[in-house]
Amino acid sequence: MVLVLSGICLVCSALLGTVYAVTKAPIEASELAKVNAAIAAVTPYFDNVPSEEVRTVDGAQIYTSRLGAETVGYAIKVSTGGFGGTLQLMVGFTPDGTIYNTSVISHSETPGLGAKIVDENCAPRAQVKGKNPATANLSVTKDGGEIDAITASTITSRAFLKGVNAAYEVFKNNCPTAAEEPVIPEENE
Repeated sequence: MVLVLSGICLVCSALLGTVYAVTKAPIEASELAKVNAAIAAVTPYFDNVPSEEVRTVDGAQIYTSRLGAETVGYAIKVSTGGFGGTLQLMVGFTPDGTIYNTSVISHSETPGLGAKIVDENCAPRAQVKGKNPATANLSVTKDGGEIDAITASTITSRAFLKGVNAAYEVFKNNCPTAAEEPVIPEENE
């Protein structure tokens, strides 16, 4: 019996290892495509590949979008705790710190309530666009802020805004503003 059980375990382990090896590359490619789509959605038009220039700071990923030699924006990927679990966001900033757009990469929020956060036109996502967190109070109105919560889903709205504010802190401490940005010389051909 021990030999039979050991043989079954060996065969199952080999099968699991094979499935992992076969599916690893497509899963990674799918995740990279999801990140690239989120970057494109939250920053102005760019011609570089921001996912190739990723920096990780305090658990957040920073992607720099460039058009030629000029930096047009930064996409910052952060995670925060929502009502149903982790909420992963991509927040796009222009070089002066203004929020260009946001994208919800993944969530575990309640369908029909907190899951409305994926809709680009829901109150919190629509109302943060064009605001600069340095001068705007990005918290829900129930907490004295400027942003309306999703009806019956204040916890998700608070989590979203917490993530946006966390992304801004990463931006503020790690991304040069347009005035500070170094000039990249054009290559002569």
